[in-house]
Amino acid sequence: MHDDSAEKSFFRRLISDRRIGAMLGLGFSSGLPYLLVYSTQAAWLSEAKVPIETIGLMSELTMAYKFKFLWAPFLDQYDAPIFGKLLGRRRGWIVVAQIGVMAALAGIAFGDPAHWLWWTIGFSLALGFAGATQDVVIDGWRITVAPAEQQAMMSAYAQTGYRIAILCAGAGALYLSDRIGWRGAYLFMAALMAPGVVAAFMAPEPDSDKVAAVRKERPDFATAVVAPIKEMLMRLGPPTIPILVMIAVFRMPDYISGAMAMPLYKSLHYTNTDIATVTKLFGFWVALAGIFVGGYVTPRLGMMPSLMLGTVAASSSHLCFAYLAAHGGDFATFAVAVSIENFAAAFASTVLIAYMSSLTSASLAASQYALLTSLYALPGSLIAGLSGFMVKAMGFERFFMAAAAIGIPVAALCLYVWRLHAKAERSALKTQSAAPSTPAS
Repeated sequence: MHDDSAEKSFFRRLISDRRIGAMLGLGFSSGLPYLLVYSTQAAWLSEAKVPIETIGLMSELTMAYKFKFLWAPFLDQYDAPIFGKLLGRRRGWIVVAQIGVMAALAGIAFGDPAHWLWWTIGFSLALGFAGATQDVVIDGWRITVAPAEQQAMMSAYAQTGYRIAILCAGAGALYLSDRIGWRGAYLFMAALMAPGVVAAFMAPEPDSDKVAAVRKERPDFATAVVAPIKEMLMRLGPPTIPILVMIAVFRMPDYISGAMAMPLYKSLHYTNTDIATVTKLFGFWVALAGIFVGGYVTPRLGMMPSLMLGTVAASSSHLCFAYLAAHGGDFATFAVAVSIENFAAAFASTVLIAYMSSLTSASLAASQYALLTSLYALPGSLIAGLSGFMVKAMGFERFFMAAAAIGIPVAALCLYVWRLHAKAERSALKTQSAAPSTPAS
């Protein structure tokens, strides 16, 4: 049967398919919390004269995004309180998580990091947990509401909504902070979660969610968490470990560098408006270009060559920040350095997402994808917590040069995994050629 959805325009799909409009809104609500507990909040902390070592340590407040695989299987098995009966299992959890995000943003808004830093830390931890939970259930909804052949389309709309949210949480929050203060900016961000809540209520309910509440047997903790890992290890075989290690370190330079990007901008005395214009408003379009180029290049160049290109480009782009630290101050240098880094990071992320998606099993896609996204974020985030101490010891210029140098062993590991994949493909071809052919009837 021919699927004519691929022939429809962006707006026709948006109007004709409830899933598309919902995916756009849910992608938006998924993208809103992260910067508000990470990069954007670092600008507030810098203005509040919080020591740079502490700012680096506070990058660990996003830790929930790295450990979300621990509770992801239970969100697949248990219904949300109150909203589970009203909306179904996944949509119910989405709304509960969104309410948590809004409450945490309001809590941060009424804090004062200059005097009550622990208040900010507590609500930021809550924001990270609610945002990570929201990501898990939105991914689960996306995977279960559409068949495999439509997942690329659903992901594209999700990424579009996500990038619009990044623009709002980045540029929007920074612009607002210059005009109405940080409290008003964070309260406004809490109100911006409303479209995502509406999208959750309007989204169609996956068939699997309609019967989830009557399940009698549910796995214990060990079974729920270990089963997706065990299945992946058995399916991928011996190459699994180097593949997982490569995923774990692939974005490490970006995480380490990203924790100190905002303090670098503030140390060069750029205003919040300048930072928002370059990194978020202009950077939004640069990042979209990186996403589209990644999506175009990968099927033509191949997955592993694209991964290699992505890690080399993303790692070396941090040399632009080293140059900015040494020669920065003018607006043009700032814009060029940030644009190169944004494009390279978006390209690398797009390729990595495609690669991780190819590794998941259809029956365990949500749990395994949560595991892989946690894996690629965890090591870099742990080291990013020490980034403030590193800058204090070596200065911004050498720090960003060191972050770029981390990409050398990462590229070597990527090359090794590339060879493993090539060997596996050659072995599969030999097996197929050795198999006896079936005579035509």
